[in-house]
Amino acid sequence: MPHQNDVQSPDQVPLAVDLDGTLIRTDMMWESLVRLLRKNPLAAICSFFVLFQGRAAFKQHVAARVKVDPANLPYHAELIAWLKVQKASGRKLVLATASDINMAKPIADHVGLFDDVMASDGKTNLRNAAKRDALTKRFGERGYDYAGNSSDDLGVWPGTREAVVVNAPESLSRRAAEVTKIGQTFLKEPSHFKSFARALRPHQWIKNLILFIPVLTAHRLQDKTTLLQASLAFVAFSLAASAVYLLNDLLDLDADRHHATKRNRPFASGDLPLQFGLVGATLLLLVALGISFCLSLKFALVTSLYFVISTSYSWKLKKIALLDVLFLAGLYTLRLVAGHVATGIPWSEWLLTFSMFIFLSLALMKRFQEIETVREQNGHELKGRGYTAHDRKSVVTLGIISGVAAVIVLGLYVNSEQVVKLYAHPKLLLVACPLLLAWICRVWFLTYRGQMHDDPTAFAFKDWTSYVIGALTLAVMWFATGR
Repeated sequence: MPHQNDVQSPDQVPLAVDLDGTLIRTDMMWESLVRLLRKNPLAAICSFFVLFQGRAAFKQHVAARVKVDPANLPYHAELIAWLKVQKASGRKLVLATASDINMAKPIADHVGLFDDVMASDGKTNLRNAAKRDALTKRFGERGYDYAGNSSDDLGVWPGTREAVVVNAPESLSRRAAEVTKIGQTFLKEPSHFKSFARALRPHQWIKNLILFIPVLTAHRLQDKTTLLQASLAFVAFSLAASAVYLLNDLLDLDADRHHATKRNRPFASGDLPLQFGLVGATLLLLVALGISFCLSLKFALVTSLYFVISTSYSWKLKKIALLDVLFLAGLYTLRLVAGHVATGIPWSEWLLTFSMFIFLSLALMKRFQEIETVREQNGHELKGRGYTAHDRKSVVTLGIISGVAAVIVLGLYVNSEQVVKLYAHPKLLLVACPLLLAWICRVWFLTYRGQMHDDPTAFAFKDWTSYVIGALTLAVMWFATGR
């Protein structure tokens, strides 16, 4: 809760309000850069050369090439509520920001509370002492209050009558008190570590257990060297996956902020600065590639291919109906390929074909969930995807067909020459077919009833029935070996 100012009467001293991290829980320079990265990656990279002309020129350069919807930004709701009270009392409000004027003006118009906007203009970067000088020139020494949130604002507060500290830790408020009087405060202790850990989505790493499937099907679980290779591959793919998740969340900012639950993701909600995503993704990818090279050059190439395809999927491919689920299923199958490459276990065409069909069914199941969510909200188009509410029946049909095709492939595998080399009683494996069919039917029933609330793959690792079916399948495989 904000700390109430001792002065109870309406205050007519002008109030200057910072934009980045104060009025909004994000930074417009990074918001612009991320959108330019999605729109034109090459242009985004080349834009850094403009930094030689200064930060103000850089901000203007990027702002001129993208458009940000002010209505879709994460605002500081508590601060805005207080600003409305100040405005109603007759107080003059000025938006004073280091962001470019082309970004700041639309936001000020959208909020509808500000009498004026002071911002960077391509020549002057309005931050720190430059902002203090501009405000002092307009309102006089100690003739205004200023609301800010970062250590940069310590260069502004010495020229103010009072400091309004927003969205910042108690330590910043104490430092501000050393240079001016503290007025209203909206303190929050940011936990970037927790937000960053959440953005990595470690719960999704369970998908990379697929890399161990070749070890299981080749009956090499007791081979310590093979297990070590598979474990290192698992770590590498998990780090690469987290790098993709960070980039995906950055590229999907607008779509996430329109989504009922994804709006709470760290970047979309403003809990985590966008620059953490760009730097974090780069570091994670480098570590993942380092581990991959320790295994083999081939595995490093597979890891790189996984990152490139995953990033392409997040950037463009997931907007194309059907192609998106094919690529999503392909990424799961690529994990299987990675398991073979990391361990040196010979490839199984049957296993790869089976995985493609089963994961295509699960990918379609995920899309059906999203379509149903849109329908429940009386929407028509799945934002950021290529589907509409009318596609639900087609998605269900294709999903069930893909699941059944996986069962058929498993049945055909039992009669192959390859199975004889691994199993003493291969016909017993036919028992796994109805078990798999039962599981596929069950998860589709749950999805159609609206009872599937997780990613289907993640659901399998939480559902006790899935564990029972999985245990029975492993038992069938064990008996089929004749041990």
